[in-house]
Amino acid sequence: MKLEPAIYKGVLRHRRFHPKEHAFSYPLFMAFLDVDTIPETMERARFGGYNRFNWASFHDKDFFGDPSLSLRERVTREAAEQGIALPAGPMYVLTNLRYLGYCFNPVSLYFCYGRDGRDPLVMAEVNNTFSEHRNYWLGPHNALPSENSMRFRCTKDFHVSPFMDMDLEYDFTFTQPIEKLAVHVKVLRGGESFFDATLSMDREPWTSANLTRTLAHYPWVTAKVIAAIHWEAVKLWWKGVPVFTHPARKEKTAG
Repeated sequence: MKLEPAIYKGVLRHRRFHPKEHAFSYPLFMAFLDVDTIPETMERARFGGYNRFNWASFHDKDFFGDPSLSLRERVTREAAEQGIALPAGPMYVLTNLRYLGYCFNPVSLYFCYGRDGRDPLVMAEVNNTFSEHRNYWLGPHNALPSENSMRFRCTKDFHVSPFMDMDLEYDFTFTQPIEKLAVHVKVLRGGESFFDATLSMDREPWTSANLTRTLAHYPWVTAKVIAAIHWEAVKLWWKGVPVFTHPARKEKTAG
C-alpha cells in the first residue's frame, strides 16, 4: 500500500475506570510521514524543517536508536534484534513533530507494509516523562481476531504513568491509516478494562498551506500534551488514586 504524507487531525480521549473514574479529551493533530522521504517532505513546507529549527520540524534525535541512522535503518535493526520478520515494502510513521523547538511523543506508530499492501506490521514507540522508551511490536505473533481492524495484545512491561502498576496488559486496535484513522488502546487487569485511550482522526493532504493552517490552530501542540499530562496527574492525585513507584527506583531501594 503506497500512501502519501498527511496531517491527521482529531481528538484524543482518555478514560479511567478504576479505582476512581476519570475522563478527559482534547483536540490534536499528528504528522504521517513516509520514512524514506522525511527530509524532502519537511523542507517543502514553508514552516517545516528537517534537523533545524522551524515552527514544525523533524529531528532525528527525537526518536529511538542511533540518530545517525535513518528511521528505516533503526526500525530494521530493532526488528532483527527482536527476531521479527520485517516486511520489505513502504514504511510510515505517525508522530508528533518538534514545535517551536519542543517535542514530546507519548507514542509514535510505525506502519510497516509488505509489497502486497495488506495489513501492516506495527511498532509502537512508547515514551514516558522520564526520557525512557520502549518499542512494542504488534503483528501475527500477538494478533487477535478482528473483522474490520487490526487488533493485538501484549504485556505491559514499561513504566509510563505513576498511576498505573505493572500487572497490566495492552489491547491495541487500529484501522488502516487512510481517510480516517482510529487507534483504541485498552489497558486490562485480569481481562477487565482498567483504562482506555481512543484517538479518532481525519486525514488531510500534506501541503504547505494545510500545515500552516494547522499550526495556526494548534500552535504548540506538544507543549499542550505535556501540560495536559501533568494537569490530569494533579487531578488524579487529588482524587486519591494510588501512586506507584518506578520499578527502577524500587530495585535501588531494595538493594
